[in-house]
Amino acid sequence: MSIAAKKKLEEEIQSLERELSYELPAELKRARALGDLSENAEFIMAKQRQQYVAARLAQLKKRLADLSLINFNNIPKDCIAFGARVVLYDVDRDAEVEYRLVTSEEADVSKGLISTTSPIGRGLMGRKSGDSVTVKTPNGAREFEVRSVVTLHDEA
Repeated sequence: MSIAAKKKLEEEIQSLERELSYELPAELKRARALGDLSENAEFIMAKQRQQYVAARLAQLKKRLADLSLINFNNIPKDCIAFGARVVLYDVDRDAEVEYRLVTSEEADVSKGLISTTSPIGRGLMGRKSGDSVTVKTPNGAREFEVRSVVTLHDEA
């Protein structure tokens, strides 16, 4: 996981913690002062937002913890895996494309960053240079030939 992706997750966690600890309690207090809570739309919305923020915060903390457990020594050195830079020949489009496999937080197809959990990312995992692969995407099956693979270990 890149430092930028980790920082982005930590910033979102910090923002949500501030909202949950300071902003929402103040909003709930203001809404309570308006009277009858059973018909108080501001109070109901603030409570729903509080539940959403708490759930999202738990999800982000779990994701950050999961990502921190990645052991780079367990990433294969001879095939496509997390962090690999790959050059593919797209048979259907008769063009070469280059991708880097990253976490879902870092993914940006326009920059050539695809998630290891995306259809193409999953289809490429474990492949080697010279392999052909057919990947099922939402837009239909696509066929690629792996032209080159540069792993995290090769770049180090």
